[in-house]
Amino acid sequence: MPEGKDETPAAEVKYYWPNKMGRIALLALEDVMGRNGVNAALNLAKLRHLVNNYPPNNLDLQFSFDEFSATQQALEDMYGPRGGKGLALRQGRAAFKHGLREFGAVLGLADLAFRLLPLGMKVKVGLNAFAETFNKFTDHKVHIEEEADHFIWVIERCGVCWNRKSDVPCCHVAVGILQEGAHWVSGGKNLQLEEVTCIAMGDPTCDIIIVKKPLD
Repeated sequence: MPEGKDETPAAEVKYYWPNKMGRIALLALEDVMGRNGVNAALNLAKLRHLVNNYPPNNLDLQFSFDEFSATQQALEDMYGPRGGKGLALRQGRAAFKHGLREFGAVLGLADLAFRLLPLGMKVKVGLNAFAETFNKFTDHKVHIEEEADHFIWVIERCGVCWNRKSDVPCCHVAVGILQEGAHWVSGGKNLQLEEVTCIAMGDPTCDIIIVKKPLD
């Protein structure tokens, strides 16, 4: 093997979320569909070890991308693409609220100086803080790009659609997290978001567009 070249097949590489984020994801899904619904999804996803046994509330990197992705596939298998998308979006919005309680101090977005920023700058600073949090605590890799009228949340290594195949973008839980996050940092404004590329479709990255001008 040439020096410095990683030839490990992608399917054999293991990447992880911290247990805390895996726990948040399952608690958020429980908010949306109840404990019995979560258990049914976990059973369908062949994750019976998580039934009534959520990950511990710590930052150890032990909740695998495969586990997270399997829960998202299970929602589609149970409720169809449209129903699964709706549940995943709601899960994402609930996950942000749970995550804010756990990571709010890390984000550093509560001080007066931040609240006084113009709307566009608030969203930019907020998105960068979210990206830094994911990059610091997880194997999920993301960066922000900016165009004249929108931001792009670019996921380079995606722990949401990991090893999935799809004909349409399927990182709905990520869109839901960003919807709620943008609503929070903007002081209650609703921003238009859309995933336009997805690794599960064969694209190089999962790109989510966040339009700068609020809908309201």
